[in-house]
Amino acid sequence: MSIYDQVEIEDMVFDPDMQIFTYPCPCGDKFQIALMDLLDGNDVAVCPSCSLMIQVIFEMEDLEEVAAESGLEMPQTVAATA
Repeated sequence: MSIYDQVEIEDMVFDPDMQIFTYPCPCGDKFQIALMDLLDGNDVAVCPSCSLMIQVIFEMEDLEEVAAESGLEMPQTVAATA
């Protein structure tokens, strides 16, 4: 798997309605990754229009705060380690 770049979660935009983080892709579309995917330990965001992927750099505590603010229940794997 080839990663185009690494991006800090703080540089991404969170959509609370769709529960996804986005980041501009060079092709003109946006990389996307769901909050739940990040909470499950997946850290690769994919652009739906091209083959590029980025690795999202984040602290689990920051995601837990976003999830709590969004009213999202924590997955069992995250809740058990918190």
